[in-house]
Amino acid sequence: MGALLALSRLIDRINELIGKGVSWLILAAVLISAVNATIRKIFNVSSNAWLELQWYLYGAAFLLAAAYTLKQNEHIRIDIVYGAWSRRVQHWIDLFGHVFFLMPIVCLMLYLLWPYVMRSVASGEVSTNAGGLIIWPAKALLLAGFILLFAQGLSEIIKKIAVMRGLIPDEHAGTGHHGHDMIGKEEAL
Repeated sequence: MGALLALSRLIDRINELIGKGVSWLILAAVLISAVNATIRKIFNVSSNAWLELQWYLYGAAFLLAAAYTLKQNEHIRIDIVYGAWSRRVQHWIDLFGHVFFLMPIVCLMLYLLWPYVMRSVASGEVSTNAGGLIIWPAKALLLAGFILLFAQGLSEIIKKIAVMRGLIPDEHAGTGHHGHDMIGKEEAL
C-alpha cells in the first residue's frame, strides 16, 4: 500500500500544480474579451481567432482544473443526503461513487476521445469560421482533462481505502463538501 500512497501523493501534487496554474487562464480570457470588445466598439473590427481564443482559455481552465476540484473535495454531490450519514458511511459512498460512477465514465470518455483527438491532430483540423484557430488543441485539452481526472480518481480511491483501513488520516474529517463545519454532527448520529 506504501507504493500506491506514494503514487497518490505524486498525482495529487501534479493536479494541484496544474489546477492552481490554470486559474490564470480565466484572467487571460477576461482580458482578451475586454480588449476584443473595446477594439470592436472603437474600430468596428473583430476577429474570430480572438473569440475562439477566449473559449480555448476558459475551456482549458475548466477541463484541466476538474481533477484539482476532485482532489479538493469540491465536486458536486447531494450534500443533504451525504451529510446525514456518519463519516464511515460517507467513505463507503465516496468509494462506491468513484469506483462505479466516476471511473467508468472517465474510462469511457478516454476510450472515445483518443481516436477523436488523433483524427483531429492528424488532419490538422481548423475552425470552419473565417480567420478561426486550429481545433485540435481544444480537442486535445478534452483528452488531457480526462487523463488528469482518471489519475485523480485513482488517487482518491487509493486514499479512501487507506483512510478506511486507518493507514492515513482523513484530510476532510470535520468538514462538509464546501468546508462547512460538521463537528458534532457525527456524534449526533
